[in-house]
Amino acid sequence: MPKFTSRILLAALSVFAAHGQAQACHIVGYVGARNSGDTWDAGKVDTLIFAFAEITKGEVGLTDVARRRLQPVLALKASHPTLRVAISIGGWAAGGFSEAAATAQGRERFARSAVAMLRAQHADGLDVDWEYPGHHESGIAANAHDRENFTALLATTRAALDRASEQDDRHNADRYTLSIAVADAEFVDHVDIAAVAKQIDWFNLMTYDFVNAMTPTTGHHAGLYASALTPPTARTGERAVEQFLAAGAEPAKLVLGAAFYGREFDGVEPAHDGLYQRYSHFVAFRSWSSLRAGFIDRNGYHRHWDAAAKAPFLWNATTHRFISYEDAQSLHAKANYIRTQRLGGIMYWSQDQDPQGELLDVLWHDMQAACGRP
Repeated sequence: MPKFTSRILLAALSVFAAHGQAQACHIVGYVGARNSGDTWDAGKVDTLIFAFAEITKGEVGLTDVARRRLQPVLALKASHPTLRVAISIGGWAAGGFSEAAATAQGRERFARSAVAMLRAQHADGLDVDWEYPGHHESGIAANAHDRENFTALLATTRAALDRASEQDDRHNADRYTLSIAVADAEFVDHVDIAAVAKQIDWFNLMTYDFVNAMTPTTGHHAGLYASALTPPTARTGERAVEQFLAAGAEPAKLVLGAAFYGREFDGVEPAHDGLYQRYSHFVAFRSWSSLRAGFIDRNGYHRHWDAAAKAPFLWNATTHRFISYEDAQSLHAKANYIRTQRLGGIMYWSQDQDPQGELLDVLWHDMQAACGRP
């Protein structure tokens, strides 16, 4: 399709949503590569976010390996003219943010190099994944001024993207976008959510990894609601949304996170089939494709459904292994929650874990039904 035609279509979709005829629940997916055996349909995604670019000596850029992996993802735009591809900067244990954000010159350098990368790759937006301002658990630098510096970094980047949009004749829904990947609870205690919301197009809420190798018990790693066993301070999807809304974020800018993978724990105490119990060690990250092939109601792992949390889990009573994950039933619940709360949509990590597009198909059908997507 000619470029001008796709821009007209994008603008029309933007006008449709602006007039309130439908709740535009977007589907946003992170992706690390498009592999030869993949059969997932890019036409069922609004924005694919490629992970990751990195910061080197204050400059944003792609390694040679990342650049090669990005090309097949960008190539999907040729046959899917409304698909947008953004590039995420950072990720867990990726440093350089605190240093770049600390000075006006550093912020300008970050923004200038990020926009140059975007243009060179013919991508459509940036996603900033700083994990996390004011925190150094992942081994990156942090300082007491990260809160205000993060807001300033995003404001500088937003201004650079807006200038580039004007220069490149990209308007309305075709303008360069800016999103950020954020966690909740204490992980945003150094983020001015209301101020940041003014600079970005949406928040990608990482409402997963609530339990992991650093937490003392098992539990629902992507649970939407609290279960009967969830501790009062434990993280849930609902609690994350409420936290951001209370801090001044607009519902339409909140994109709820879903996980296309699970987390397995060993040596789990057997009470309540291992749910919210202490364990001896974390075993592994399990992709959706591996869960389907070898774990869900297979090899001694039995599926359980927590109706309060709206979350599934697997328990192996013989080995005392526990797996928290997401499936079609939990995604249905999240889609309904997005509809009732009038959120901006759903985001997932990551497409690489669902090469046949099974969970993506669930999201696509659910977003169509729940939000009347155009």
